[in-house]
Amino acid sequence: MANRMLRIAIVTETYPPEINGVAMTISRMVEGLRQRHVVELIRPRQNAQDSAKQELTLQEVLVRGFPLPRYEGLKLGLPAKRQLIKLWTAQRPDVVHLVTEGPLGSSALSAARKLGIPVSSDFHTNFHSYSQHYGFGWLQKTVAAYLRNLHNRTDVTLVPTNELRDTLTQEGYQNLQVVARGVDTALFHPGKRSEKLRLQWGVVGDDELAVIYVGRISAEKNMPLVLRTFKAMQALNPKLKLVLVGDGPVRKELQQKNPEYIFAGMRTGEDLAAHYASGDIFLFPSMTETYGNVTVEAMASGLAVVAYRYAAAAQHIKHQENGLHAEFGDEDQFIDRACGLANDMASVATLRAQSHQTMLKLDWQNIVDEFEQALVQLAVKPEVRHVTPNLQPATDPNLG
Repeated sequence: MANRMLRIAIVTETYPPEINGVAMTISRMVEGLRQRHVVELIRPRQNAQDSAKQELTLQEVLVRGFPLPRYEGLKLGLPAKRQLIKLWTAQRPDVVHLVTEGPLGSSALSAARKLGIPVSSDFHTNFHSYSQHYGFGWLQKTVAAYLRNLHNRTDVTLVPTNELRDTLTQEGYQNLQVVARGVDTALFHPGKRSEKLRLQWGVVGDDELAVIYVGRISAEKNMPLVLRTFKAMQALNPKLKLVLVGDGPVRKELQQKNPEYIFAGMRTGEDLAAHYASGDIFLFPSMTETYGNVTVEAMASGLAVVAYRYAAAAQHIKHQENGLHAEFGDEDQFIDRACGLANDMASVATLRAQSHQTMLKLDWQNIVDEFEQALVQLAVKPEVRHVTPNLQPATDPNLG
């Protein structure tokens, strides 16, 4: 725990009510940090009605942004170096934390460096892997070099798993530190299972299984393998039902081609928790995750998870004890693992119970403590240790 209250500037291009793993994670961190510190949250204005919050320990600064091509609902922040230098000269933060690596994040890094403010960063999203799915794969090497350069200009880059730390080290990243991700085990819990919802899906009794996918329904999530895997499972057990929770650019096409499957759309909060817990087997063949929040949400909800052995799945699944692994990219093995559960009710039940137990250790408070300590180590220096931050709102809460 920190000895004093800090002023922490957090720069992110995504934040709730936007729905994605990065937005969810950083909002959790912000809520935890503001219990002990002042958080200055700098993000793009999401819509015309969006307004900056000005509270005692949360002071928002909105900047201009533009939509991310082919990724509806997300924006990139425009560069704001000049404005941020002015803002941080008037009221200096103890540390600047960059959540995303877009133009806003890059300009915030430049501003902080110019003012001599310590800077940390998160590595959240494999944008260089996404590039091949969004029509600019030819830029992949350029994007990878940009990300590496940006993160190496910060004092520390936080990553969620040991595996990702080792991979990025091999790619030339420096000053990496592992800070895990948490999961809300009160929200995502087997007790949220709904027999009413299962009946709506056409799942009757304990001898019938719901196979579920939760996440963005988009190219980078490897949706064709979800469908191939389910069809192979259904050939062994015709009673299986497939439920796809989420939205995205390929949902309409998939729904038109596969009207027999249940497309539940975007769900949040208790509704999302009920959808998770009402499933039995969770398929997640994505190969572009830095972590994969849905993996731990599914495990906390008590599902038998089948995933590639990397990211959160590698960190938390012990094969055949609390979930099933397939080697990264081995589609035949992924299908084979899932098919092994199609008629094995006993194994499904065992994996479901153990997956929930495993997640109980990932309490968000522990994760916030780790995150806080990483920032405190950067911010607390002998010459400033006894300085208390100004609790007045930022001078310009509305830069865009």
